[in-house]
Amino acid sequence: MTLLTRRLTLCAALALAAAPAWSADTAEQAAIRQLLRHNFDKPEARLTVDPIVVQGAHAVAGWTQGERGGRAVLRRDGKGWQIIVCGGEGLRQAQALADTGMPAADAQALAKALAAAEARLPASHRAKFATFEGLMRMDAHGGHPAH
Repeated sequence: MTLLTRRLTLCAALALAAAPAWSADTAEQAAIRQLLRHNFDKPEARLTVDPIVVQGAHAVAGWTQGERGGRAVLRRDGKGWQIIVCGGEGLRQAQALADTGMPAADAQALAKALAAAEARLPASHRAKFATFEGLMRMDAHGGHPAH
């Protein structure tokens, strides 16, 4: 390999590494994004859903709406995806994810994938996920159950 070829190869590799890692949603991610937007998007307060990580029949999606945000834990059943819990920082931890009823192995994998996916976001975006305080269990229709 000549010096020029090596330099061109290095330049191409650096350009690819520096390019945004935008990729099309998987079918699962698209369904989750659509579900969250259907339930919570408002004309005056658009919902942004990113990142979405999926492991088996479970997923975690980060969302922002204006200056606030949080995370949603979802479970897939025979009818599709269902929101089971909304929360903030706690839903980054494998133990908190396991406490929602998912297998420990899925919780570990989701926590790791979520950390990697969120690391690619700007710090200002990630900070919004922490504005959701506590945990809120959701009903089968994606609503907040009566207290």
